[in-house]
Formats: sequence, structure tokens, C-alpha cells
Amino acid sequence: MDISIVVPAYNEEKRIIPTLNEISAYFKARKKNFEIIVVNDGSSDNTQQIIERFCRENRETILLSLEKNSGKGAAVKAGVLHAHGALILFSDSDLSTPIKEFEKLEYALTVGADIAIGSRRMKESIIPVPQPWHRRIAGSLFPLFVRLIALPSFYDTQCGFKLFRASAAKNIFSQLTIEGFAFDVEILKIALCQGWKIREVPITWRNAPGSSVKLIRDSFIMTRDLIKIGFSKK
Repeated sequence: MDISIVVPAYNEEKRIIPTLNEISAYFKARKKNFEIIVVNDGSSDNTQQIIERFCRENRETILLSLEKNSGKGAAVKAGVLHAHGALILFSDSDLSTPIKEFEKLEYALTVGADIAIGSRRMKESIIPVPQPWHRRIAGSLFPLFVRLIALPSFYDTQCGFKLFRASAAKNIFSQLTIEGFAFDVEILKIALCQGWKIREVPITWRNAPGSSVKLIRDSFIMTRDLIKIGFSKK
């Protein structure tokens, strides 16, 4: 298996099928031996049934289901630990980062990185469709807190497009404790502590409406989790 693509999904009945079709078409065109692992994070809509039908018609797609909504970190962890690919990519279900940006992350691994993370905040990053202003403000504050509390060397820890060598991914995600949106910070801290080579890569990113992030509630939880990560010794 060349690559596993992990896609966490929570109440994504309206856009999950176009996303899966686009990912599948891309890797088929690249002639990759691949699997798509969709992790249904306790959705309350028809996400489960829609993906089940898709899986019956597309054998390269696998559905994992969490019994309750546990958080993006929990969903990605379940997918990564189930993956069989030599490389493991996780991608947001809205494809805000177009799947063809995989090539930029793949190149970073070919020149020596163990982990390549998409970044929306580097000078070379391209954001043709930005987020609404209130999300941009929150999105600017959290990276500042990340640099002050936990990881001073990254521009953008939260982009939902990251590629791992399988050995790195399995090791790191087996130690993950944060189940919510701040899990990205924890996996990068674990990776640095263990000596894995990480490269931050500028990507193209387009805001997709319909985010499942609840700005006030999730910002509070992410800050709480960030403080926990910052004081962790791993």
C-alpha cells in the first residue's frame, strides 16, 4: 500500500461524496496503490449511511465509526492507527487544501523529512478565498499562543493537511491524548521530542463554508488543551 488518506467526518452528508470522489480520482490518476479511511466522528446526520453506500461501490474506501462525537483528534487517531500505507496523509473533509497539494508534501518527504505539514501562514502560501474576519482574528491569536506556550518554530500548526511516514505516524499517534482540535499541537510536540524531522510547507488553501468549529466554545477548549500540552514533558 503506497498511501493511506485519513478523512475525519462530522455531519458531512452534503460534501463528503464530492471530497471522496476527488481524492480517489487524484490517486488513481497518479497510479498509486491507496486506501481512503473515512472516520465518522459520531455524526447525527446521514453521513454514516452515505459513506456506507460509497464504500460498497468503491473498494478502496473504508469506513470507521466512532460511537459518539469524540473530537477531530480522536477521529484522526483512529484512522491513522488503522492505516496500512507506507505514507499516511490526513485531510479535512472539506478539501480546503486541494488534494493536488499532496505533491508539495510528498516532495518534502523525498528530500528527507519524516513529516510534512501544510501551512497557510508562510510567505509563499496562497489563500485565494480567506476565512471571515472573525475567524481570521481567532486564527491569528491561536498560533501566537502556540508559539509562546508550546512550539515556537511553526507558523501554522492547525492546517488540516499533514503527511507522515507510517513509522512516524504510528509512533506519534499511539501517544496522542488530546481528542479535540488542539491535537495537531500535541502530535508535533511529540514528534519533535522524539527527533522526527518535520518540514512546514506553504500550500494553497481556500476557505470552505460550513466549518464544524464553534468559535467561542472550541477556542476555550483549544486554549485549555494548549496549556496542558505546553506543560507536558513529552
